[in-house]
Amino acid sequence: MNENVLKIGDKVHVMTRRQFPDDLRRHFAGTVQAVSDHLARVEGYVFVYHAGKNEYEKRGEKRSRIIALSHAGNIINVIPNDVDVDSLRYGMVNNRLAITDGKSFALDINEFGPAA
Repeated sequence: MNENVLKIGDKVHVMTRRQFPDDLRRHFAGTVQAVSDHLARVEGYVFVYHAGKNEYEKRGEKRSRIIALSHAGNIINVIPNDVDVDSLRYGMVNNRLAITDGKSFALDINEFGPAA
């Protein structure tokens, strides 16, 4: 029996680990379009950290990305299927940086800071 961890229609938030302090901070959020044992094609939005503004900026156009599910450089969070990917943005929720839909969904992305 071969069951994949993800299935078509699942929604994910992917953080790419930086290897060096000056590496670009990139995140991606979207909907799984296709999936295999080790890869997923995800359609969604890129978020890039803008150091001058001290915030993540959402790129306007939707993109398709191939995400390696077993790559140690990817931190993949599954988000609820009822979340509207188009409405996701970064903001402060309970004094913590989170990606949120502005409604009921908020994912705290700072796992190393003190708990709220």
